[in-house]
Amino acid sequence: MDRRILDLLSSKLEEHRKSQVEVLCDGSAKSYDHYRELCGFIRGLQIAQYEIGDLVRKLKDSEDD
Repeated sequence: MDRRILDLLSSKLEEHRKSQVEVLCDGSAKSYDHYRELCGFIRGLQIAQYEIGDLVRKLKDSEDD
């Protein structure tokens, strides 16, 4: 798999995460439920980024072998 694709995907996820964090920091959550939804969304993006990073590391290790 091409690591550039994974890097691009991770970059896009980071853009989405930053925009949602900005909404939280601005106090723009409309309700507590909306706040919890944003927190869950941000957490999901972080997990996805971690998994992509882990996959990139594994790909790099397999290429080095």
